Amino acid sequence: MTRTNTSRGQGRRAAVAGLAAVATLLTAAGCSGADTAATGGEPADAAKLKLTATTAAAKGTLDKANWLLEDEPDSLDLDTQGTSAGRVVLTNVCERLYQLQPDMTTKPFLAEKAQTPDDKTLVLSVRDGVTFHDGSKLTADDVLWSLKRHADPDMEQADEFGNVKSMKKTGDREITIRFKSPDALFTKALAGDAGIVWNKEQVTAAGKDFGTPGQGDACSGPYELKSWKSGDSITIEAYDGYWGKKPLTRQVVFRWASDSALVNALKTGAADGTYAESPNTASALRTSKGLDQHYGPSTASLVLIPTARGGLKDPQIRRALSLAIDRTGIARSGYGGLVQPWATPVGSGAWGYEKPEFEAAQKKLSTAAPATPTADDLAKAKELVKEAGAPTDPVVIGTDSSQGRTVVANAVRSALQRIGLKGQIKTVPTAQFEEFYSDPAARSDIDVLVGDWYISKADPMGFYDNGLSDSSNNWVGFKDATYDKLVHRALSTLDDAKRAELAIDVQKRFVDAGVWISVAQVPTALVISDKLTGPPASQAYLYYPWAAELGPKTAKDKVS
Repeated sequence: MTRTNTSRGQGRRAAVAGLAAVATLLTAAGCSGADTAATGGEPADAAKLKLTATTAAAKGTLDKANWLLEDEPDSLDLDTQGTSAGRVVLTNVCERLYQLQPDMTTKPFLAEKAQTPDDKTLVLSVRDGVTFHDGSKLTADDVLWSLKRHADPDMEQADEFGNVKSMKKTGDREITIRFKSPDALFTKALAGDAGIVWNKEQVTAAGKDFGTPGQGDACSGPYELKSWKSGDSITIEAYDGYWGKKPLTRQVVFRWASDSALVNALKTGAADGTYAESPNTASALRTSKGLDQHYGPSTASLVLIPTARGGLKDPQIRRALSLAIDRTGIARSGYGGLVQPWATPVGSGAWGYEKPEFEAAQKKLSTAAPATPTADDLAKAKELVKEAGAPTDPVVIGTDSSQGRTVVANAVRSALQRIGLKGQIKTVPTAQFEEFYSDPAARSDIDVLVGDWYISKADPMGFYDNGLSDSSNNWVGFKDATYDKLVHRALSTLDDAKRAELAIDVQKRFVDAGVWISVAQVPTALVISDKLTGPPASQAYLYYPWAAELGPKTAKDKVS
């Protein structure tokens, strides 16, 4: 995920960058089938792809690790440039008021304790004994200043504070936040970039240069930023004064490469690992000696986003299309088997609570989104088309020329043909493709977009506001007063079990209406030297200090 906005669900802000992030994640993925053939392997079986949130614990310490990013960060100030390249580095350097765990649950962190005296108030007790990397103590003033900086309308996380009525220091180590209405997702936002605690003095002193090469990190995490050589590398080192558990790896050097250069660096041992941003990277390396791969829960999904322009404006036609898509074929041919056929537009990494309930609901919905359509599925789809009245004009499918999206677009056209409809593919350059997300005029002549999405929070309700009647991401014009009411109720329900019940109801309504059509979930892929272990394999790597747990598999292994 190359350009990331950690928003409430990429629906409460204009979510173009969130979409673009996963668009980039999947852009190169279409080459995966060819890559596996080139390495003598076969595409993975998506149905058998096992997702695990963690890897085995390391057995010792490590002096240095060389880690790959697919891009050089634009900035290390996540308030102004929320990119995943910067986040992969900074999650080891900066700390948040809450912390996302490898299993995608959240817990208080720099906020040592959290209390809710009523459903519109959150009282945070700031952890004592924490120092920033310049040796100064973290205070409640730093916390309050950081929250107000995040909330500034010009900052990336401003939308997370739209429901906040006031934020005040109410004790020596206490911050009280009051809301206009109950807010179930705010603490999850505090486990993301909205919860980073900065050193006020350092950030203020750096001014507009904060986050650029040559500036300090202004953070309190297990690692401190030692150097950023623009165009070459970023180095972080273990912070000796860290208040918590000491990291296992002393130094991490980040360099960046993409496509074949990244693959070659891992194959030759020039790099020790990467969190692969595209399934084709993992697929190309699947049979390489000296490397392990781990796949973990992610919120990312591959989806079809219909518009109200033409043939897919009727929900019955959208339901028919969902029944006819060969999701297994897409996973195998387009993504090397490293995506999984999926019935909802949110990956399983969003199940940060009440997981069994969400898992059961997902399985029930799979009848509307079969992995491989049966004769009965196609017969039902044809009947839906007949009832709706088959559109005479072709359904125009928007895509770019990346092989992954091309495979999906062709699969959609084939699905339409199987149920008696015509499909036409419109291919645009990748740079222009991103305009589909942000500019209604750009998508004025397409009926469905081969799209992708992810949310930063481990809660499905971080997504379903995209189906609200007034959402800018509701391109098909879905309007349902009951749906809107349930979404707002869920977002203000603090009890996890009750919110899950509401979320499952909302989810079914969204899928039944075909507001978006889910194709597959996209797991996180960790590619790492077979001598190393320890980091999480889930999407938590974007928000959790993964490098601190990186180390050798056995006490005998030495990796330099």
